[in-house]
Amino acid sequence: MKGLKAGVVASAIALAMVAGCATSTKVSVQQPGDQAMSCEAIKAEFSKLDTVAQEADSNKGVNTANVAAVLFFWPAAVGNYMDADKAQKLVEQRRAHLMSIYNAKSCDGAAAAAATPSQ
Repeated sequence: MKGLKAGVVASAIALAMVAGCATSTKVSVQQPGDQAMSCEAIKAEFSKLDTVAQEADSNKGVNTANVAAVLFFWPAAVGNYMDADKAQKLVEQRRAHLMSIYNAKSCDGAAAAAATPSQ
């Protein structure tokens, strides 16, 4: 019975240590094919970036991984926060990069021109 309890405790600790490391998705600021993207593709990429930013934000807050990290190995909680912060900065940089392409292609201007009836 003691061996079973020790095994359960060891398994719980191992699970907590694995769960204690929450990594956030990292994006490359510039990617091949960015310049060739259509306005619609850039808009879709903005939507994906929103999802990545939300994921990173949730990794900064109170969640199972961070609570386990604080309980068993507090530097992991700091690492989770720093990892999420880096992911968010990369998202901001990619968004700025794509916005410059979006503006250079006059995507908003093209949409406005398409919406304006010809005379």
